[in-house]
Order: sequence, then structure tokens, then C-alpha cells
Amino acid sequence: MPSTTSPDTLTTSASILRLLLPHHRTTDATRTAPAEAFPHQLRRIDAFVRAGAPVRFTLPGFPCKSPNPAKVLGHLPDQGERLSLRFLDSLCEEVEHIYAPGARVIICSDGHVFGDLIRVPDEHIDAYADELRLLIDQLGLERLSVFDLRDILGDLPNDTKRAHVHERYAPTVDALRAEVRSDDHALALYRGITRFLVEDTAGFSGTRSALQRECRRRAYGVIQRSRAWGDLIAEHHPGAVRLSIHPQPVGAAKFGIRLLDAPDAWTTPWHSAALLRADGTWTLMPRVRAASEGRLVRCDSRPSHFEQSP
Repeated sequence: MPSTTSPDTLTTSASILRLLLPHHRTTDATRTAPAEAFPHQLRRIDAFVRAGAPVRFTLPGFPCKSPNPAKVLGHLPDQGERLSLRFLDSLCEEVEHIYAPGARVIICSDGHVFGDLIRVPDEHIDAYADELRLLIDQLGLERLSVFDLRDILGDLPNDTKRAHVHERYAPTVDALRAEVRSDDHALALYRGITRFLVEDTAGFSGTRSALQRECRRRAYGVIQRSRAWGDLIAEHHPGAVRLSIHPQPVGAAKFGIRLLDAPDAWTTPWHSAALLRADGTWTLMPRVRAASEGRLVRCDSRPSHFEQSP
């Protein structure tokens, strides 16, 4: 990117970052840190501002729906994804109000990266990502785009794609275990993913302890592939500001972002259903709980969300 240096670029960059701060997804006790506490993001935003280019964000996530029918309405995107996509686009629009080139979010849909580990069929992952692209087009969200393994490795078999990414980019399990033992954030991530795998497993015939052992093993595989996907994204989208759907501590290289209101910092639209509260606000929760609090609403003949009575 060509540089157009201006004495006001750092001020503009900090103002752009401040638009993200109210949506920071973190488990830190202190959640109101200033822009200066995020040097990684500030530096990358400033590179775009100095070049007079749109700020590019990459967001790994939107992989597929949870395979647990007690948590979600089906295997295709629903109101939770629609609201999240609109939120991301509106955030980019807010950037335009203070910085004319605006911003873009590249949704790096990672379902195929670890579909075998989370036990979701590849055809469901394809259908989910295809529907995301369709929703972005139908809703006119021109600041968003979707990037997945098909953009890199084309029509190769999905197992071949996963093996390629794993072999080229993934850290070893031993390295991850050492990190989990020594780093509180790595431990929290490992425990969070293990919990999701346990909750998402349906029809397991063994004991609860056997399921937990298996999910702990698979959790390391998910983290390996997630790290590999992150390195691949960085290679294909150099310089982009890295967002994360997982909670991130203040000052981390990745900025955790909360897409929608939820009581748990780990909840995502693809692990839950959307509920429209009686006061007009939205939240996310497991489908079974949402069904107990509101009536089911359909959109285009498909289950979409739940709605409380006013």
C-alpha cells in the first residue's frame, strides 16, 4: 500500500479502534481499557490509514452450526447470523463516518478446517458457507466477504485440504500442552473448546468420563487446526487486523469481538438460537431454553428465531 503520511493518522487510527472497544469480547476483569492498550491493532489500523486504504479486518469463525439439536435450529444460518452480519457491516459503516475509505471484514469461514473433529458433515459446512454468501448479497452488506478453504485449494477432497493445512501450519500437540500448562489464556481456551465439544456431542454411547477424555483429545486437534488456519489467513491477508470470536485479553495480538449479546462470553450464533426479548433487544441462548421463553418464528419457510410476547 502506498504511504500518504499525515500528522493526524494516529488520531484517526485511535478513533477507529475506539469504535471496536465497546464490543471487546474478553474475560478480563477490566473491560474498559483505552485504545493505547491495544498496540497490535493500533499499529495495523494506522498502516491502512497512512496508506489511505480501507481498513481490512479478518474474522475466523462462522464455521457451521453446532451438531447438537438442543442448541440450534438446524444446519443453516438463521437470525443469529443475520444479526451478526448486519452488526459487522454497521461497524464498517461507522468507520466510514470518521475515515472516508471505511473498513472491510473478511469472514474466514473455518468449518472445513476442523469439520472431522467437531463431527459435522462437509456437505452441511458447504451449505452453511454458501448461505452466508447468499445472505451477504441479499442483505446488501457490501463491506463483508467470505473466505474459506475452497478459495485456496479449490475442489480437492476435504480430507486432503485438512491434511494440507495441518501438515503445513499446525503446531505440535506437545507444544500446545506445554502452552496450556504455562499460560492462563491458553488454558481457558482449551477448557472452553473442550466444553463446547462435550455439549455438541450427541448420541455418545460411552460414559461421561470417556466422553470428556475424548473431547479433551479433540480439543487439542481443534486448537492445532485453528492456529494453522490463523497462519494461513495471515499469509493470504497480510497486514489485516485480526479479530477473534473467542475472548482475548487486553493487549493480545487478536481482538476478541462480541457479535451479539449473550450471558456467556463464549456464546456464538452457531452454537445457539436468537431470542427477541419483549423489550425489543436480542440475545443468544440454547434452542431448548429459547423455546421455553418464546414462540418460534420462521423466515422463508425455515426456523429463524424465537420471540417473547410483549
